[in-house]
Amino acid sequence: MPTIEVQGLTKTFRTYKKQPGFAGAVRGLFRRDYQQTVAAKDVSFAIEEGELVGFLGPNGAGKTTTLKMLAGLLYPTSGQARVLGHVPWERADGYRRQFALLLGQKNQLWWDLPARESLELNAKIYGIERSVFEQTINELTELLDVKDKLNVMVRELSLGERMKLELTAALLHQPKVLFLDEPTIGLDVVSQKRVREFLRHHNATRRTTILLTSHYMADIQELCQRVIIIDRGTIFFDGKLSAVLDRFADFKLVTIEYDPSAVDAADKLSQHGEVVERTTGAVKLKVKRKHVVAVCQRIFDTVPVHDIDIEEVPIEDIIRELFARK
Repeated sequence: MPTIEVQGLTKTFRTYKKQPGFAGAVRGLFRRDYQQTVAAKDVSFAIEEGELVGFLGPNGAGKTTTLKMLAGLLYPTSGQARVLGHVPWERADGYRRQFALLLGQKNQLWWDLPARESLELNAKIYGIERSVFEQTINELTELLDVKDKLNVMVRELSLGERMKLELTAALLHQPKVLFLDEPTIGLDVVSQKRVREFLRHHNATRRTTILLTSHYMADIQELCQRVIIIDRGTIFFDGKLSAVLDRFADFKLVTIEYDPSAVDAADKLSQHGEVVERTTGAVKLKVKRKHVVAVCQRIFDTVPVHDIDIEEVPIEDIIRELFARK
């Protein structure tokens, strides 16, 4: 039985559409216009125990709404879901003790208290024994390199330090399912790398099922073999990350370095593909995957080439193009 099973999950919001100005405010007292916003539409997927799945989509695609329904914070308009055998929005105590939701832009630690005091409060709420609490805190903070920040006021921590301690708080009760919404947003490169390494280690050692949203494609590439892509509330891809490349990345980037003194070399090269970048003595082309070999052969025959480099298109560009196509 899958750890997370979702069937036809739909969430519609009814929002008040206010007319502009004072006159519009007065009219709103007597007659109001409402509009329906579909945040999630017929969302269906299943995730097995121990999977680490990337949940991708542009802003407003329905990612956070879906996570909030699976965490029991929102009631769906229609559809069904079961997580660890529980219906999330029934909010059974047995379920709430087995999952964690971390929203990258929300705080769960008390702003004016040292992080340790918030963690100790969480331990009391979850009924964690003192010895287990100390062992868990030592392990998590050491792996995340924030052991020396436990007694610092949360408001005095850097964003990276705070996020690592937020992650510690989320994992304090050793949940079986972890919902992560933009856990590395706003972090510097070093902190992002540290959080990714920690999540990979935690998933591998604890077999925690993780559903991760992120706008940083490095997070997805380094952590997730499977991705679910959602746009305008509807899922349009669910499969291996490598399949996204095979299915949608039908071109490669070919960079040619040539003798700058060669007459019309750049113009000749531009005939073999779409010019992505052009500098003195070098041209980067976007070339159809199936034509790369033939194009390279023609280039060698027509232009004095110093070096040639062939690379895959960055996955963030592919995802961006997917959304543009839709």
